[in-house]
Amino acid sequence: MRLVLIGDGESPHLLKWARALSAVPGLELWAVSSRAFAPGFDAVLPAARRLALGTRPDAAGGNVALLRTLPRLVRWLRQVRPDWLHAHYLTSHGTLAWLAQRVFGVPGRLAGSAWGSDILVTPDRGGVWRWLTRRVLRGCALCTSDSRVMAARMHELGAADVMVFPFGLEAMPPPPPAKDPGLVFANRGLEPIYRPQRVLQAFAAMAAADPSCRLVVANDGSLRGAMQAQAAALGLADRVAFVGRLDAATQAGWYDRAQWYLSLPESDSVAVSVLEAMAHGCIPILSDLPANRELVDSGRNGLILADGASPEEDVLAPLRQRAAVIAGDNRAWVREHALFAPAVQAFVERLRALGSR
Repeated sequence: MRLVLIGDGESPHLLKWARALSAVPGLELWAVSSRAFAPGFDAVLPAARRLALGTRPDAAGGNVALLRTLPRLVRWLRQVRPDWLHAHYLTSHGTLAWLAQRVFGVPGRLAGSAWGSDILVTPDRGGVWRWLTRRVLRGCALCTSDSRVMAARMHELGAADVMVFPFGLEAMPPPPPAKDPGLVFANRGLEPIYRPQRVLQAFAAMAAADPSCRLVVANDGSLRGAMQAQAAALGLADRVAFVGRLDAATQAGWYDRAQWYLSLPESDSVAVSVLEAMAHGCIPILSDLPANRELVDSGRNGLILADGASPEEDVLAPLRQRAAVIAGDNRAWVREHALFAPAVQAFVERLRALGSR
């Protein structure tokens, strides 16, 4: 079976999908990137099976340059003759793949993987976006979602068949060494949708109750300067470290040491960073979103923090006392439900059962 992966080849998430798909026996993998390809693709796919379109898509839309690559993409796909086009992020790459099939009749069937905001945010921007999302979803013979709540929204928008599995870990990390009870780690993007200022407010409440508390903020974004100013204004400049974007090994080290993990976005599906934190034995403190409630039973294996609420010491203390048990429970859940390779194998088996058009 010949499958063409279509997405942003500079994204580590698409590379992770490529690694998992390339390991499935009997599957011949090809790939199209709207941008270039990350160096990691060299070990996964030969250059002869890749097409880089060289555009710079914008998640906010207006990607006319991407649509202009459609004739080039169609010529390439006609030579490849895929059984399946597998598009990632439905309102950009999904649209491109759908148009290639609908308008130009390229061979193969369409599968689509939603990434979050393409389903939970973009369709609510207006009628045109909702119409386009519906068209792409209805054009997919099979879709994937990383949460039940996003799958339900996809069905509302017209998707027929949706597989639900987390965008999980490629392998379980070893059990963490001794945790630092006062260390808090956060690594979502420093952009408005992830509400990093809310992370600082939550940490301020934790720091007021525990003088040993320190926050490490990884990743980067447009709000970094505002966050640094906010930390200073709260009198926490010496207790908050901004460490920027991290490689996987360095990030794993912070997960291992941190007792707590903070992620408080305003919209999200099941986030791989939360799964990583759970696999490393952190206690997650998450925003009150339906997808987060699929992972955390508040007060048992973490804390769901309502908007406007602070993590109070009387709630944190019982979690701290049970930290070792929580770490074991969360690691066991990830091992059973959130490893990526078995889920991708099941996805490919579904594609085989559906067959090529």
